[in-house]
Amino acid sequence: MINVSPIKKYPLHPLNSILLLTCLFSSAAYSSVIDKIYHPYVDALEQEIEYRLIVQANQPGEPDDVALHQLSYGRSFGDKWFSEIYLIGEKSDVQSFEIEAYEIETKWQLTEQGEFWADLGLLFELEKADGESIWEFSTALLVEKELGKWSGTTNLFITQEFGRDIDEELEATFGSQIRYRYSRYLEPAIEFYSGEDVNALGPVLQGNLIVGTRRTLHWESGIIFSLDGYSPNRTLRFLLEYEF
Repeated sequence: MINVSPIKKYPLHPLNSILLLTCLFSSAAYSSVIDKIYHPYVDALEQEIEYRLIVQANQPGEPDDVALHQLSYGRSFGDKWFSEIYLIGEKSDVQSFEIEAYEIETKWQLTEQGEFWADLGLLFELEKADGESIWEFSTALLVEKELGKWSGTTNLFITQEFGRDIDEELEATFGSQIRYRYSRYLEPAIEFYSGEDVNALGPVLQGNLIVGTRRTLHWESGIIFSLDGYSPNRTLRFLLEYEF
């Protein structure tokens, strides 16, 4: 990608693609720390409408009861690519609800499920603050491994903030989930998040409800607790996703 001729001569293995793209984008990326865990899969012909709510309380130096609302529409392009557009708003005990940012996100499924020791994907996000020259770009490596009814998923984000109204900053964030696939309707999980001023762990429940032909309602609900004195004391996260 930096030197085109070797790519023509030697096709890239998916693992080599990951290393190459991570090097290319490691100077520019963004992701919030406590959010949903992304899985590396794309369902061909899928469309979805998603609502996310993240509520954080009792974080030193921050307003209390910060509520982040995210509404998005997404669709797949073939069986490897999936893109979403987001409208993001925020409310806290010192601020009424306001639109804060806009985001576009694209996921690339790198491997077929079960093809290698783990399933791999990449995620790219570009966010623009409303009314300000503040941008955030992120690249994330998505890895998932299944063992029987258990699934382990990790998300590693590299984050860059840039623009006239912000000091440029580069950071890495990490999220992981261990999930037990008890049934289609109920999957208990434990999630861990680590990043700037955040180290947190907590339980999550999720599941799927079939509401029609190729129509599914996916839900997630969890509470994430601080592991140190810098993270929000507790973070409530809720997600509702209509897939059609």
